[in-house]
Amino acid sequence: MRRRFLLPIFAAAVSAAADWPQWRGPNRDGKSPETGLLKQWPEGGPKLAWKTTGLGDGFSSVSVAGGRVFTMGQSGGRQFILAFDAATGRKLWETPNGSPYQERRGDGPRGVPTVEDNRLWAMTADGTLSCLDPVTGRKIWSANLVSDYGGRIPHWGYSESPLIEGDMLIVNAGGPGTSVLALNKNTGKLIWKSQSDPAAYSSAIAATVGGVRQIFTFTAKGAMGLNAKNGELLWRYDNVANRTANIATPIIHQDHVFYSSAYGTGAALLKLNASGGSVEAKEVYFTSEMMNHYSTSVLLGEYLYGYSNAILTAMKFMTGEVAWKDRSVGKGSVIWADGLLYAIGEDGMVGLIEPSPLGYKERSRFTFPKSERKTWAPLAIADGRLFIRDQDNLFCHLIR
Repeated sequence: MRRRFLLPIFAAAVSAAADWPQWRGPNRDGKSPETGLLKQWPEGGPKLAWKTTGLGDGFSSVSVAGGRVFTMGQSGGRQFILAFDAATGRKLWETPNGSPYQERRGDGPRGVPTVEDNRLWAMTADGTLSCLDPVTGRKIWSANLVSDYGGRIPHWGYSESPLIEGDMLIVNAGGPGTSVLALNKNTGKLIWKSQSDPAAYSSAIAATVGGVRQIFTFTAKGAMGLNAKNGELLWRYDNVANRTANIATPIIHQDHVFYSSAYGTGAALLKLNASGGSVEAKEVYFTSEMMNHYSTSVLLGEYLYGYSNAILTAMKFMTGEVAWKDRSVGKGSVIWADGLLYAIGEDGMVGLIEPSPLGYKERSRFTFPKSERKTWAPLAIADGRLFIRDQDNLFCHLIR
Protein backbone atom coordinates (compact mmCIF):
# COMPACT_ATOMS: atom_id res chain seq x y z
CA MET A 1 0.00 0.00 0.00
CA ARG A 2 1.33 3.42 -0.94
CA ARG A 3 1.84 5.68 2.04
CA ARG A 4 0.65 9.25 1.75
CA PHE A 5 2.51 12.02 3.54
CA LEU A 6 0.48 15.09 4.42
CA LEU A 7 2.48 18.30 4.43
CA PRO A 8 1.48 21.06 6.86
CA ILE A 9 -0.33 23.80 4.99
CA PHE A 10 -0.64 27.37 6.23
CA ALA A 11 -4.35 28.06 5.75
CA ALA A 12 -4.36 31.85 5.70
CA ALA A 13 -6.32 32.82 2.62
CA VAL A 14 -8.07 36.17 2.84
CA SER A 15 -11.39 34.41 2.20
CA ALA A 16 -11.09 32.21 5.32
CA ALA A 17 -14.24 32.91 7.32
CA ALA A 18 -12.64 32.78 10.76
CA ASP A 19 -9.67 35.02 9.95
CA TRP A 20 -8.90 38.73 10.16
CA PRO A 21 -5.96 38.66 7.75
CA GLN A 22 -5.35 42.36 7.14
CA TRP A 23 -6.19 45.94 8.04
CA ARG A 24 -9.92 46.27 8.87
CA GLY A 25 -10.64 42.59 8.26
CA PRO A 26 -11.13 40.29 5.25
CA ASN A 27 -12.48 43.01 2.94
CA ARG A 28 -10.93 46.12 4.52
CA ASP A 29 -14.40 47.32 5.51
CA GLY A 30 -14.24 46.81 9.29
CA LYS A 31 -16.56 43.78 9.19
CA SER A 32 -16.00 40.23 10.42
CA PRO A 33 -17.86 37.19 9.00
CA GLU A 34 -17.96 35.61 12.48
CA THR A 35 -21.31 34.33 13.79
CA GLY A 36 -22.55 32.86 17.05
CA LEU A 37 -20.97 35.62 19.13
CA LEU A 38 -22.17 36.81 22.52
CA LYS A 39 -25.01 39.33 22.36
CA GLN A 40 -24.19 40.64 25.81
CA TRP A 41 -21.09 40.41 27.98
CA PRO A 42 -20.95 39.39 31.63
CA GLU A 43 -20.03 42.02 34.18
CA GLY A 44 -16.34 42.73 33.81
CA GLY A 45 -16.38 41.76 30.15
CA PRO A 46 -16.00 38.55 28.17
CA LYS A 47 -13.64 35.92 29.53
CA LEU A 48 -9.96 36.72 29.17
CA ALA A 49 -8.38 33.72 27.42
CA TRP A 50 -4.86 35.06 27.72
CA LYS A 51 -2.71 38.16 27.95
CA THR A 52 0.82 38.35 26.64
CA THR A 53 3.54 40.99 26.74
CA GLY A 54 6.75 41.61 24.86
CA LEU A 55 5.27 43.34 21.81
CA GLY A 56 7.31 46.47 22.45
CA ASP A 57 6.31 50.02 21.56
CA GLY A 58 3.93 50.73 18.71
CA PHE A 59 0.37 51.45 17.61
CA SER A 60 0.03 48.48 15.25
CA SER A 61 -3.15 46.46 15.53
CA VAL A 62 -3.18 42.75 14.66
CA SER A 63 -4.03 40.49 11.77
CA VAL A 64 -5.09 36.90 12.46
CA ALA A 65 -4.68 33.99 10.04
CA GLY A 66 -3.95 30.29 10.19
CA GLY A 67 -4.14 30.17 13.99
CA ARG A 68 -1.54 32.91 14.33
CA VAL A 69 -1.70 36.55 15.43
CA PHE A 70 0.61 38.97 13.65
CA THR A 71 1.61 42.48 14.67
CA MET A 72 4.64 44.79 14.89
CA GLY A 73 6.56 46.46 17.68
CA GLN A 74 9.80 48.16 18.63
CA SER A 75 12.30 47.23 21.32
CA GLY A 76 16.04 47.08 21.81
CA GLY A 77 16.67 49.66 19.11
CA ARG A 78 14.88 47.71 16.34
CA GLN A 79 11.43 47.44 14.84
CA PHE A 80 10.05 43.90 14.61
CA ILE A 81 7.32 41.85 12.97
CA LEU A 82 5.96 39.32 15.48
CA ALA A 83 3.78 36.20 15.49
CA PHE A 84 1.85 34.65 18.40
CA ASP A 85 -0.19 31.50 18.82
CA ALA A 86 -3.85 32.60 18.68
CA ALA A 87 -4.96 29.94 21.16
CA THR A 88 -2.34 30.50 23.86
CA GLY A 89 -0.61 33.83 23.24
CA ARG A 90 2.80 32.13 23.05
CA LYS A 91 5.30 34.06 20.93
CA LEU A 92 6.23 32.00 17.85
CA TRP A 93 8.80 34.25 16.21
CA GLU A 94 9.99 37.82 15.78
CA THR A 95 11.83 39.20 12.76
CA PRO A 96 13.73 42.52 12.74
CA ASN A 97 12.33 44.95 10.18
CA GLY A 98 13.75 48.44 10.02
CA SER A 99 15.60 50.97 12.12
CA PRO A 100 14.04 52.39 15.30
CA TYR A 101 11.42 55.09 14.85
CA GLN A 102 10.96 57.66 17.59
CA GLU A 103 8.30 60.36 17.93
CA ARG A 104 7.16 62.22 21.02
CA ARG A 105 3.58 60.89 20.77
CA GLY A 106 4.77 57.30 20.56
CA ASP A 107 7.60 55.23 19.11
CA GLY A 108 7.53 52.20 16.87
CA PRO A 109 5.47 50.89 13.95
CA ARG A 110 1.87 51.84 13.14
CA GLY A 111 0.59 49.62 10.31
CA VAL A 112 -0.87 46.11 10.29
CA PRO A 113 0.65 43.06 8.55
CA THR A 114 -1.22 41.70 5.52
CA VAL A 115 -1.49 37.90 5.15
CA GLU A 116 -2.50 35.92 2.07
CA ASP A 117 -1.94 32.20 1.54
CA ASN A 118 1.68 31.47 2.54
CA ARG A 119 3.01 35.04 2.58
CA LEU A 120 2.95 38.03 4.93
CA TRP A 121 3.74 41.65 4.06
CA ALA A 122 4.38 44.44 6.56
CA MET A 123 5.81 47.96 6.60
CA THR A 124 7.37 49.63 9.61
CA ALA A 125 7.35 53.34 10.39
CA ASP A 126 10.66 54.06 8.63
CA GLY A 127 9.36 52.64 5.35
CA THR A 128 10.97 49.19 5.54
CA LEU A 129 8.63 46.93 3.56
CA SER A 130 9.13 43.17 3.79
CA CYS A 131 7.62 39.88 2.65
CA LEU A 132 7.89 37.00 5.13
CA ASP A 133 6.98 33.36 5.53
CA PRO A 134 4.20 33.59 8.16
CA VAL A 135 5.03 30.18 9.63
CA THR A 136 8.71 30.77 10.31
CA GLY A 137 9.17 34.53 10.03
CA ARG A 138 11.84 34.01 7.36
CA LYS A 139 12.30 37.13 5.23
CA ILE A 140 11.72 36.51 1.50
CA TRP A 141 12.38 40.00 0.19
CA SER A 142 12.66 43.51 1.57
CA ALA A 143 12.78 47.10 0.32
CA ASN A 144 12.84 50.58 1.82
CA LEU A 145 10.51 53.23 0.42
CA VAL A 146 12.95 56.03 1.20
CA SER A 147 16.28 54.64 0.00
CA ASP A 148 14.87 52.58 -2.89
CA TYR A 149 12.07 54.80 -4.17
CA GLY A 150 12.78 58.34 -2.96
CA GLY A 151 9.87 58.36 -0.54
CA ARG A 152 9.61 60.81 2.34
CA ILE A 153 8.64 59.59 5.81
CA PRO A 154 5.45 61.39 6.95
CA HIS A 155 5.65 63.47 10.12
CA TRP A 156 4.29 60.62 12.31
CA GLY A 157 5.91 57.78 10.38
CA TYR A 158 4.66 55.49 7.65
CA SER A 159 1.39 54.06 9.00
CA GLU A 160 -0.02 52.27 5.97
CA SER A 161 -1.04 48.62 5.88
CA PRO A 162 -0.03 47.17 2.47
CA LEU A 163 -2.78 46.26 0.01
CA ILE A 164 -2.69 43.06 -2.06
CA GLU A 165 -4.27 43.42 -5.49
CA GLY A 166 -3.83 40.29 -7.58
CA ASP A 167 -0.07 39.82 -7.96
CA MET A 168 0.61 43.38 -6.83
CA LEU A 169 1.45 44.96 -3.49
CA ILE A 170 0.23 48.59 -3.27
CA VAL A 171 1.86 51.18 -0.99
CA ASN A 172 2.02 55.00 -0.78
CA ALA A 173 5.75 55.83 -0.82
CA GLY A 174 5.22 59.56 -1.20
CA GLY A 175 8.16 60.37 -3.47
CA PRO A 176 8.47 62.48 -6.65
CA GLY A 177 7.00 60.29 -9.36
CA THR A 178 6.68 57.48 -6.81
CA SER A 179 3.74 58.55 -4.69
CA VAL A 180 1.94 55.24 -5.19
CA LEU A 181 3.83 52.05 -6.00
CA ALA A 182 2.73 48.67 -7.30
CA LEU A 183 5.32 46.01 -6.56
CA ASN A 184 5.30 42.33 -7.43
CA LYS A 185 4.10 40.78 -4.19
CA ASN A 186 6.33 37.70 -4.63
CA THR A 187 9.58 39.40 -5.62
CA GLY A 188 9.29 43.07 -4.62
CA LYS A 189 10.07 44.20 -8.18
CA LEU A 190 8.46 47.43 -9.39
CA ILE A 191 5.42 47.00 -11.67
CA TRP A 192 4.30 50.62 -11.91
CA LYS A 193 4.66 53.96 -10.13
CA SER A 194 2.35 56.96 -10.19
CA GLN A 195 2.01 60.61 -9.13
CA SER A 196 4.10 62.76 -6.77
CA ASP A 197 1.88 63.38 -3.73
CA PRO A 198 3.55 63.06 -0.32
CA ALA A 199 2.41 60.05 1.68
CA ALA A 200 -0.30 60.37 4.31
CA TYR A 201 -1.41 57.70 6.82
CA SER A 202 -4.32 56.07 4.98
CA SER A 203 -4.37 52.48 3.67
CA ALA A 204 -5.60 51.96 0.12
CA ILE A 205 -8.45 49.79 -1.14
CA ALA A 206 -9.30 48.37 -4.57
CA ALA A 207 -12.67 48.04 -6.31
CA THR A 208 -14.19 47.71 -9.76
CA VAL A 209 -16.52 50.55 -10.76
CA GLY A 210 -18.09 50.70 -14.21
CA GLY A 211 -15.85 47.87 -15.39
CA VAL A 212 -12.69 49.74 -14.38
CA ARG A 213 -10.53 48.25 -11.63
CA GLN A 214 -9.27 51.09 -9.45
CA ILE A 215 -6.89 51.69 -6.56
CA PHE A 216 -8.41 54.23 -4.16
CA THR A 217 -5.82 56.16 -2.17
CA PHE A 218 -5.79 59.11 0.24
CA THR A 219 -2.47 60.95 0.11
CA ALA A 220 -1.30 64.07 1.93
CA LYS A 221 -2.83 66.19 -0.83
CA GLY A 222 -6.06 64.44 -1.69
CA ALA A 223 -8.17 61.51 -2.82
CA MET A 224 -7.17 59.67 -5.99
CA GLY A 225 -8.41 56.87 -8.19
CA LEU A 226 -5.69 55.05 -10.14
CA ASN A 227 -6.07 52.45 -12.87
CA ALA A 228 -5.00 49.19 -11.23
CA LYS A 229 -3.42 47.95 -14.46
CA ASN A 230 -0.86 50.69 -14.93
CA GLY A 231 -1.25 53.36 -12.23
CA GLU A 232 -2.79 55.89 -14.62
CA LEU A 233 -4.55 58.74 -12.78
CA LEU A 234 -8.28 58.42 -13.45
CA TRP A 235 -9.52 61.18 -11.15
CA ARG A 236 -8.60 63.16 -8.07
CA TYR A 237 -10.45 65.24 -5.46
CA ASP A 238 -8.51 67.42 -3.03
CA ASN A 239 -11.20 69.19 -0.97
CA VAL A 240 -11.37 66.42 1.64
CA ALA A 241 -7.66 66.55 2.48
CA ASN A 242 -6.33 68.52 5.44
CA ARG A 243 -2.80 69.83 5.89
CA THR A 244 -2.05 67.71 8.96
CA ALA A 245 -2.99 64.04 8.70
CA ASN A 246 -5.27 62.16 6.29
CA ILE A 247 -5.79 58.77 7.93
CA ALA A 248 -9.16 57.10 7.27
CA THR A 249 -9.50 54.39 4.62
CA PRO A 250 -11.88 55.16 1.70
CA ILE A 251 -15.26 53.42 1.81
CA ILE A 252 -16.70 52.05 -1.45
CA HIS A 253 -20.35 51.28 -2.04
CA GLN A 254 -21.42 50.41 -5.59
CA ASP A 255 -20.44 53.48 -7.67
CA HIS A 256 -19.83 55.81 -4.72
CA VAL A 257 -16.75 56.41 -2.57
CA PHE A 258 -16.62 58.15 0.82
CA TYR A 259 -13.58 60.01 2.17
CA SER A 260 -13.23 61.67 5.56
CA SER A 261 -10.60 63.56 7.56
CA ALA A 262 -10.40 65.60 10.75
CA TYR A 263 -8.56 68.81 11.76
CA GLY A 264 -11.56 70.95 10.87
CA THR A 265 -12.11 69.45 7.41
CA GLY A 266 -14.92 66.89 7.00
CA ALA A 267 -16.18 64.22 4.64
CA ALA A 268 -17.23 63.93 1.02
CA LEU A 269 -19.27 61.42 -0.94
CA LEU A 270 -18.23 61.12 -4.57
CA LYS A 271 -20.22 59.60 -7.43
CA LEU A 272 -18.02 57.76 -9.91
CA ASN A 273 -19.10 57.78 -13.54
CA ALA A 274 -17.13 55.41 -15.77
CA SER A 275 -17.24 55.50 -19.57
CA GLY A 276 -14.85 54.16 -22.19
CA GLY A 277 -12.16 53.40 -19.65
CA SER A 278 -12.20 56.89 -18.14
CA VAL A 279 -13.73 57.79 -14.78
CA GLU A 280 -15.20 61.05 -13.50
CA ALA A 281 -15.63 61.75 -9.78
CA LYS A 282 -18.46 64.14 -8.94
CA GLU A 283 -19.17 65.47 -5.44
CA VAL A 284 -22.56 64.40 -4.06
CA TYR A 285 -22.14 66.24 -0.76
CA PHE A 286 -19.56 67.62 1.62
CA THR A 287 -20.23 67.60 5.36
CA SER A 288 -18.54 68.58 8.60
CA GLU A 289 -20.68 66.07 10.53
CA MET A 290 -18.27 63.14 10.08
CA MET A 291 -14.62 64.06 10.69
CA ASN A 292 -12.78 60.74 10.98
CA HIS A 293 -9.50 61.32 12.82
CA TYR A 294 -7.40 58.15 13.26
CA SER A 295 -10.25 55.67 12.66
CA THR A 296 -12.53 54.71 9.78
CA SER A 297 -16.32 54.40 9.77
CA VAL A 298 -18.23 51.18 9.08
CA LEU A 299 -21.04 51.11 6.48
CA LEU A 300 -24.04 49.01 7.52
CA GLY A 301 -27.06 49.16 5.25
CA GLU A 302 -27.85 52.80 4.56
CA TYR A 303 -25.83 54.21 7.47
CA LEU A 304 -22.23 54.91 8.39
CA TYR A 305 -21.20 54.38 12.02
CA GLY A 306 -17.96 56.07 12.97
CA TYR A 307 -16.15 58.59 15.10
CA SER A 308 -16.49 62.23 14.14
CA ASN A 309 -13.46 63.32 16.14
CA ALA A 310 -14.41 62.10 19.65
CA ILE A 311 -18.13 61.46 19.07
CA LEU A 312 -19.59 58.19 17.77
CA THR A 313 -21.93 59.18 14.95
CA ALA A 314 -24.57 57.48 12.80
CA MET A 315 -24.94 59.18 9.42
CA LYS A 316 -26.89 58.30 6.28
CA PHE A 317 -24.39 57.35 3.60
CA MET A 318 -26.14 58.77 0.55
CA THR A 319 -27.26 62.11 2.04
CA GLY A 320 -24.97 62.97 4.97
CA GLU A 321 -27.99 63.28 7.27
CA VAL A 322 -27.03 62.61 10.89
CA ALA A 323 -29.21 60.14 12.81
CA TRP A 324 -27.52 60.48 16.21
CA LYS A 325 -24.33 61.27 18.09
CA ASP A 326 -23.08 59.81 21.37
CA ARG A 327 -19.88 59.95 23.42
CA SER A 328 -20.10 56.15 23.79
CA VAL A 329 -16.85 54.67 25.21
CA GLY A 330 -14.89 57.80 24.39
CA LYS A 331 -12.88 58.73 21.34
CA GLY A 332 -11.80 55.60 19.51
CA SER A 333 -12.57 53.24 16.65
CA VAL A 334 -15.29 50.78 15.71
CA ILE A 335 -15.70 47.46 13.89
CA TRP A 336 -18.69 45.13 13.28
CA ALA A 337 -19.40 41.41 13.76
CA ASP A 338 -22.54 39.26 14.00
CA GLY A 339 -24.98 42.17 14.00
CA LEU A 340 -23.24 44.35 16.60
CA LEU A 341 -20.66 47.12 16.74
CA TYR A 342 -17.51 46.77 18.82
CA ALA A 343 -16.05 50.10 19.90
CA ILE A 344 -12.76 50.71 21.69
CA GLY A 345 -12.01 54.00 23.41
CA GLU A 346 -8.47 55.30 23.57
CA ASP A 347 -8.66 55.46 27.39
CA GLY A 348 -9.32 51.74 27.93
CA MET A 349 -13.06 51.15 27.49
CA VAL A 350 -14.64 48.60 25.10
CA GLY A 351 -18.34 48.69 24.22
CA LEU A 352 -20.87 46.40 22.49
CA ILE A 353 -23.44 48.49 20.60
CA GLU A 354 -26.54 47.90 18.50
CA PRO A 355 -26.20 49.59 15.10
CA SER A 356 -29.49 51.39 14.53
CA PRO A 357 -30.34 54.79 13.06
CA LEU A 358 -33.03 55.12 15.75
CA GLY A 359 -30.57 55.92 18.51
CA TYR A 360 -27.54 54.82 20.50
CA LYS A 361 -28.10 51.58 22.38
CA GLU A 362 -25.21 50.03 24.29
CA ARG A 363 -25.52 46.43 25.45
CA SER A 364 -22.29 45.97 27.40
CA ARG A 365 -18.95 47.51 28.24
CA PHE A 366 -15.76 46.69 30.09
CA THR A 367 -12.37 48.20 30.79
CA PHE A 368 -8.94 46.69 30.27
CA PRO A 369 -5.69 47.56 32.08
CA LYS A 370 -4.01 49.90 29.62
CA SER A 371 -0.62 51.50 29.24
CA GLU A 372 0.18 55.17 29.72
CA ARG A 373 -0.21 55.84 25.99
CA LYS A 374 -3.53 56.31 24.22
CA THR A 375 -4.90 53.06 22.78
CA TRP A 376 -5.13 53.81 19.06
CA ALA A 377 -4.92 50.28 17.63
CA PRO A 378 -8.32 49.10 16.31
CA LEU A 379 -9.87 45.86 17.54
CA ALA A 380 -9.72 42.59 15.60
CA ILE A 381 -12.10 39.60 15.71
CA ALA A 382 -11.29 36.07 14.57
CA ASP A 383 -12.39 32.56 15.53
CA GLY A 384 -14.59 33.69 18.40
CA ARG A 385 -11.86 35.85 19.88
CA LEU A 386 -11.56 39.60 20.42
CA PHE A 387 -8.00 40.94 20.24
CA ILE A 388 -6.87 44.18 21.89
CA ARG A 389 -3.40 45.60 21.23
CA ASP A 390 -2.15 48.25 23.65
CA GLN A 391 1.57 49.00 23.22
CA ASP A 392 3.54 46.13 24.85
CA ASN A 393 0.35 44.21 25.73
CA LEU A 394 -1.92 41.92 23.73
CA PHE A 395 -5.25 40.72 25.20
CA CYS A 396 -7.43 37.90 23.86
CA HIS A 397 -11.08 37.67 25.04
CA LEU A 398 -13.48 34.84 24.22
CA ILE A 399 -16.66 36.26 22.67
CA ARG A 400 -18.38 33.13 21.28
